[in-house]
Amino acid sequence: MSIARFAPLLLLAVPAALAAQSMPVATFLAKANVLERKGPLAMFSGNLKLLLGQVKGDFAQIRQERLSAKAGGKPAPFCPPDVGVKLSNRDIMAAMQAVPQADRARTDTRAALRAMLIRRYPCPKT
Repeated sequence: MSIARFAPLLLLAVPAALAAQSMPVATFLAKANVLERKGPLAMFSGNLKLLLGQVKGDFAQIRQERLSAKAGGKPAPFCPPDVGVKLSNRDIMAAMQAVPQADRARTDTRAALRAMLIRRYPCPKT
């Protein structure tokens, strides 16, 4: 079951306030694992909307942080390509699973995604 398959439709239905809340990586992974076991029935789960909304909200905030730093004359933490960033559900899960097991309860999803973007899109040295 691919979370990314339903992302375009479900992301439109997620309220922005829901996505703005912080979620520990441990919680995200637990919910994602339950969805994985549900297979095609996962698309009817409220947790799918919750996780997609979380990722969308996290990316929006990370993008805003990067643009604010750049506008303030500070170095950007990562430099995505001009065509934008395309990530699969595997990329997102890999970002969450990259957080050490001992840190997953106290690390939020936004921090995990930010760390992945920094690794994947380093800024050129000036």
